[in-house]
Order: sequence, then C-alpha cells, then structure tokens
Amino acid sequence: MQTRKFHSRLPLVIELVLALAVMVSLLPTTALADDNTVTFLRTDNPGSWFQNVRGPIAGTQSLAVATPGVEVRFQDGESNAIHTVTSLIFPTGAVGMPFDSGSLNHNDQVRIILKTPGLYVFTCKIHPYMFAAVIVDDPATPGLDLGESISLVNGITVPTSSDLATRLLRTFFIATNPANWQDHSQATWHITYPNVNVRITGGAVVNLPAVLNARYGNDTPMAAPFNPATSGVGEVWVDTQFELTRQKHKPGTATNVNATSWKPVRKVALPQIEMNNPHNMWTDQNQTLIYQTQWFDFRLTTFNRSTGALLHDIEVGPDPSHVMTRTDTDHLHVALDGSDDPFAVVQLNPGGGTIERLINIEEGHPHAHWMGHDGKTMVTPNTFSDTSTIFDFNTDSVRALVHTTGALPIATGMMPDDSKYYVDNFADSTIDVINTQTGVVTKTINLLANYNPITGAISGPVGGLPIQTPVSPDGKVMVTANILTDTITLIDTQTDTLVAMLLCDAGCHGVQWGAKKGGGYYAYVSSQFANTLQVVDPNPDGSGDLTHAKVVGRILLKTLPTTALDDQIIALDGMGGQGLLPIPVVYNGWVQNLPAAFKQQLTPQQLNPFPPKP
Repeated sequence: MQTRKFHSRLPLVIELVLALAVMVSLLPTTALADDNTVTFLRTDNPGSWFQNVRGPIAGTQSLAVATPGVEVRFQDGESNAIHTVTSLIFPTGAVGMPFDSGSLNHNDQVRIILKTPGLYVFTCKIHPYMFAAVIVDDPATPGLDLGESISLVNGITVPTSSDLATRLLRTFFIATNPANWQDHSQATWHITYPNVNVRITGGAVVNLPAVLNARYGNDTPMAAPFNPATSGVGEVWVDTQFELTRQKHKPGTATNVNATSWKPVRKVALPQIEMNNPHNMWTDQNQTLIYQTQWFDFRLTTFNRSTGALLHDIEVGPDPSHVMTRTDTDHLHVALDGSDDPFAVVQLNPGGGTIERLINIEEGHPHAHWMGHDGKTMVTPNTFSDTSTIFDFNTDSVRALVHTTGALPIATGMMPDDSKYYVDNFADSTIDVINTQTGVVTKTINLLANYNPITGAISGPVGGLPIQTPVSPDGKVMVTANILTDTITLIDTQTDTLVAMLLCDAGCHGVQWGAKKGGGYYAYVSSQFANTLQVVDPNPDGSGDLTHAKVVGRILLKTLPTTALDDQIIALDGMGGQGLLPIPVVYNGWVQNLPAAFKQQLTPQQLNPFPPKP
C-alpha cells in the first residue's frame, strides 16, 4: 500500500518543487515583498485562480517569493465560489504545517506565517486545479536551496528529482499559463519554459528547458483535426468552461457539436445571467432541455437545447458540480461541491424550476455522482472525507458510507445494472471497485502500476490524476480521462483490469458515451487546456478486443462563421473542455425513455443495451 501511494503522489510533489524553483530563480529583486507579505486573490479566472496581487512571474500569476517569517494572505478577488486554502506541499518539518482553512465564504481572509525556508504549495480542495505557491528563501544561502525533501499534507516525504518531476513540471507550465495551451488550429505547439538552471536532489544543477525539450520535445507538429469515418447519432454538448466572451466578466460557454457534420453549431454563453464556469450538463427525458451547473457559483441554469434560450436560473447551493436525472421520475439531482451543512445533493422538480429538498449524504463535499438505471440508487464521491455514499431512494436513506482506499475521490461510474460502481481517487491515481448493494470495496486498480516514477519506464497502460470515468452503456468498458498523463485509459469491466491507453490532449478531463450510427458507441473526451473534442471508438474493427481501441476523430471546438452565438468569443476560443452531454442520452434506463424520433435513430441493441440475464 505504501509503495502504491508513493508512486502515485510523487509526481505532483516533484513537479511543483521544480517548477516553482525555476520560476523563482527568474525573479528580480523587486519581486520580493518589501514588507515581507504576500497576498493572493481567490478568483474565477482561467489560469489565475489564486492571483498574486504583485503580478505575473514567468508566465504564472500564482507564485510569490519571500523571506522567513512572511505573512501570506488569501482574500476574495470577486470569486462567486466557496473555496479552501489547503497546504498540499511544504518543507519537511515546516513549522505550522500542514494547514487547512476549511470552507471560505467571500469575505473570509486567511493569514499564514511561513518560517521554515523552502517550498509551500496551497490548493483548493473543491477546485483542485487551483494553486498558489510561495518560496521562502533564506538570503544567506547561495541560490535557491530547496533541500533534500519535502512533505505532502498526508506526511509522505519524497526527494526532489525523478522522470515524473519533469513530466509534471511540463504539465504545470501548461496549466498555469494560457499562452501554453494546446491550440489545434496552429501548425505547431510551442511551450515556453524559463531558461534557467535549477538545483535538484543531490545538488545536481541542470538547465531546465534542455531537460524538458530532450525528454518531451517542443515545437511539436500539431495533430490536425479530423472527422470520424462513421457519424455519431445526434449531437455532443461540451462545457468550454474557460472561453471568454465580450459581454461577460465570468468565463465559460456550452458548445454544441453536430455529430454528423462534426462542426460546432452553437455556443451558449448566457451573458444576461453572467453564466460562470459552466462545468457539467444533463437533459430531461424529452431531450429538449439542458441543465447546466455553474461550478464557481451557486446556480443551476436551464436553457432550451434547440435555441439556447434561457428558461431558469436558480440558486441551488454552493459550487454545484454535476447534475443527473432519475430515470423513473425525471427529477434532477445536483451535487453541491461546496456544501458543509448539510453535505448535500439537491433535488429539483422535472424541468429544473423548483428545489424540492436537500438530500444529506452524511459526509463531505460530493462532486461527480451517478444515478442508477432504475432511479433507485445514487452514488457520490465525497472529496473532503475520502468516502463514497450509496443512497437508496426506496428507503430514502444512506445504504452505506464507504471509505475509499485513496485520497480525493472525485468521480464515479456505474455498471448498467447497478451491480457495482467505480470511484476514482484523484490524488492517488487509483480506482476503487465497489459492490453497490454491500458497499464493499472489492478491488483497487492502480493506474500508475505500469509506470516507474524514477526512470520513466512504461510497461503498460498508465493514467495519472483520473477525472471522469463512465462505463459504456453496454457495460463492456470503462473509459477514464487522466489529467496528469494526458492519457485515456480503458478498463475491461468483466475483469476490472487496465487493458489499453490512448493519447489525449492537454488537460484531459471529461468523458461521456454517445451512440455511433449503425451500432456501437463512441466515448467523447474533452480537455481543459486544449480546444478539441476527441472521439474514441473502443471497438473500431468489430473484434471486441479493447486493445484495438483508437481515437477516430479530433474535432476543433473553435467558433466558425456559421456557429450561432449569443455573445462574441474574445479569448480562449474552444478552451476549457470539461463536462460533456451527448444527445440523445443512451445509457441503460435513460435510453428506454427517449422520444420516438430519437429511438428511430438507434439500433435494437442500442435501445436495449444491457438486457437482464435470464
């Protein structure tokens, strides 16, 4: 168990150590706080979620440097969300560490005194890609002395060098600098690194760009967009969460891609309500509505799928992350990622206009929940408590509270008959397999088992920092998007083994399944730091061999002259891909309730994807 956790947590620690060390070495003396204070603003802005008021350093606005005894302040920067300030990394033995602020309301300010020299990284447990870092530098030592080790919040101590360090360092520079995001409308992809030397474990001094470019390349020819040879059925909605539009201060649109032409036909920004960081979507039984969460806000929005017209904008609770319906009643259930009292999923009436009740899931901060095929079961991953809740609608009570084997459980996927479900543990790069009736964890799948974090050797499929992980409608395969490794992993649900890996774009994040014309399914995959939608066929040759899975399409999400708009895109066009919603919804339980017009487009197998066993 300790070996597994060491391997899965080592990359994040080392990446941030080296990345921040490099950036600090670029700092002019004027970047040091004269009064030895540092202030970060909590914002809703892409790439600068924790923003240093003194301005950007080496392409990031989330870094500061100071001397021992610095007071670090975190205060509201007009964010509409609930956040935390939580120590992720700190020098081994640092005074006052680890630190966790708990949930912060808009006017709450956090002050932390950092005395021990070294690297400190803080995150938000609700929005875990938010980072702020402070290097506490002892001016009496030559250069930037990081020491031999740092510790993670759980007490694990690691060295400051490995292949994963440079791999994650590359990811850090991409994630925190929108200029480094992957624009597939360009011929090449250039990533800018600071041209500095860094001192790593054992006192070795290396040139950072030389190492990164030698290992991973640069000025890489961009993979051109291309369409699948076979059409999908219907359309695919993608939350392009980071797009900036002219009439809004807050980011984000929902983009509609036609699954026949493979073109973005509509973008919905809803400037009249300042739609803020749209994160995840679902629809009603008639497939006429889009239910849209606003993750950095308190609101669930409903708009017309065909026209984009606003229908409802209702305050549901803090940081609503994911939304799904019950198959039997068409009620909506929205996970409140920022909710403390109670820890809750909110239930709304069909149509999304009225809150009916809060469902107490007993423990901490649900993110990407899943609803059972018959409407009787709901499972949630609870990020703050490292647990998962199984809620039974028959008894209207919690059936089981499951302790996950890893940290920061963030998303779930369920078999089409509800027999078992999967929880991915973001910080550990593992997936728990859980019996839905008993709540027993029957297996834990280590997505980094085939990767050597020191040498970089890969002996099989690898996935790091997994996010969305749904099971196909026929129950044969689970596809997971992995942010750290930018890979798409496939798990055979019959054996619960990791069997295949495909390359993804930068910030690989969202997955949902849609129908393929003529039979079978496509997995649609979005990426936070790229402007593409990838189309994965798990069975392109009809053999049923999951190792033959391939990316059969890469769709550019940038605005076309023919794209219908309710606001003009002014920056980050097509970027921020997170939640996905293929229309029609073809999961077992939902597909049987489709209107006749959609059913006519599906095969008999797609209409009954997981028939009960005799």
